[in-house]
Amino acid sequence: MTLSVHKGLYDADATGRRAPVIASVPSGHVYVRHLAPESGPGPRRLPDPAPDATERPAGAAWAPAGMLRPEWAAEADFDIFHLHFGFDACSPEQLAELVDVLRARRKPLVYTVHDLRNPHHADDSTHTAQLDVLVPAADALLTLTPGAAAEIRRRWGREAEVVPHPHVVGFDRMLRAANERTQRADGPFRVGLHVESLRASMDPMRILPTLVDTVRAMPGAVLQVNGHRDVLDYDGARPDTELADYLRAAARAGLLELAVHDVLPEDALWSYLTSLDVSVLPDRFGTHSSWLEACRDLGTTVVAPTCGYHEHQGPVLTYGHDESAFDADSLARALWTAYLDRPSLGTTVPRRRAQRAEVADAHNALYASLLG
Repeated sequence: MTLSVHKGLYDADATGRRAPVIASVPSGHVYVRHLAPESGPGPRRLPDPAPDATERPAGAAWAPAGMLRPEWAAEADFDIFHLHFGFDACSPEQLAELVDVLRARRKPLVYTVHDLRNPHHADDSTHTAQLDVLVPAADALLTLTPGAAAEIRRRWGREAEVVPHPHVVGFDRMLRAANERTQRADGPFRVGLHVESLRASMDPMRILPTLVDTVRAMPGAVLQVNGHRDVLDYDGARPDTELADYLRAAARAGLLELAVHDVLPEDALWSYLTSLDVSVLPDRFGTHSSWLEACRDLGTTVVAPTCGYHEHQGPVLTYGHDESAFDADSLARALWTAYLDRPSLGTTVPRRRAQRAEVADAHNALYASLLG
């Protein structure tokens, strides 16, 4: 049954209930796409509007989400505004203006708190000010882990419903990864560090000496470091010469394998992660990690820092690392545990399928409650 009424009425599900229209920011991200049920009816999420040409930096592929413009929110036809991330470029005043527009139109604001500390900002004052606008103003709050929910309660006195991060990798690709991992069972034990385009939260130089020394002591183990050209090429857009010098010298000495490349296409990225036994996250601050979720989808053990709430997302090995300190011994212990015990900390397609259904149901129930 289709209802062809323009304002407020949209495609109905099998029971005749109207599916709500959600302005999700950003709607095209894999996380947001996997909030929908795998099959069957669900909310209709509006596509990301084309960015204003004046907002896109010259030569850049990224631009601020168009749905965050108050003038878009004032005119667009939607039932609920659901913000996830992508508001880095918005000042607290711009976000407050957006909130005012939504309140004037009586459009509920849902905010999923992914980042309590923005991994892209060395100075957290702007992100804190943004949260001070969004968290109190939201009609409903979600977050990914109990730890984050407790911090939200402590800082703002608000309750956030905990809904876990759904799968990142597609189910067919997860099955292929499991087969690929079985076929290479006799290969070297491979520990990976990905330094990509460095976020402010990453501190690879802090942990690299421990990684090199620990992996070197493991018979049949290889340390593989992958990084993007903008950081590791000396003529790159944002070169880190200290890191590039260290990695090239260590590679020449046979202490690690170094791969320098542009951003990998998705399937190549999944193949790379599947080739690893362990992926080490080098962050010293942050909250949650989609990289961690992708590794779990692909069967790669994650060694995660104690900053944030990574260990609340799913089974991982942890080491002490935050802005104030790095515990080298704990990193070595985590790596040796991965090497000696070969723990199976990933997930499976049936588990992720069941989780995705639960995540979709939680969102559908929340939207229904807000719309009465």
